[in-house]
Amino acid sequence: MTYELFLALAAFAFGTVFTPGPNNLMLMSSGANFGFQRSIPHLLGVAIGFPLMIVPVGLGVMQLFEAFPPLTTIMTALSVVYMLWLAWKIANAAPPEDSAAQGRPLSFVQACAFQWVNPKAWAMALGAITLYAASRDLSAILWVAGTYLLIGCFSASTWTMLGQQLRRLLRRPAQLRAFNWTMAAVLVASLVWILLQQA
Repeated sequence: MTYELFLALAAFAFGTVFTPGPNNLMLMSSGANFGFQRSIPHLLGVAIGFPLMIVPVGLGVMQLFEAFPPLTTIMTALSVVYMLWLAWKIANAAPPEDSAAQGRPLSFVQACAFQWVNPKAWAMALGAITLYAASRDLSAILWVAGTYLLIGCFSASTWTMLGQQLRRLLRRPAQLRAFNWTMAAVLVASLVWILLQQA
């Protein structure tokens, strides 16, 4: 990969991972509800899970969708149902004094698995492979995955820290409930926007 192509890939990755989407909204919500330290497994699951998804997508999974278009509809339906369930969980997260007992952030494995039902993650993976690993050879795919790993760690940490800082402002249970319902609504709205972009 040339230096110029890598810079273009880095800019593409930066723009796609830092913009609000399901992962970032959930990380911010986790930071606000559970703090940074308890959200680290969730954070790492996002930062590592997406690059891990890029490799099989680049090596052949995207060809399955090209060969059998109904798979796209099935994946979209599963994504919508799962993300609506996550929005409900965010909206009903426990207030700060109860969160340790009643709630917990996503685990590393859950956050990794979420990438496979996240419409934005699919759009990012397919776009990055198409633009920066069109040959679909392993070295180009690994460059894409490695770039997303580096920038994704920074992005996931930033969104989680932002949520933790918001936690200081959300001291009363009513404030946190309002924040959680707002984050749930924004998550659903982001889902609608992503689906409209793909239509």
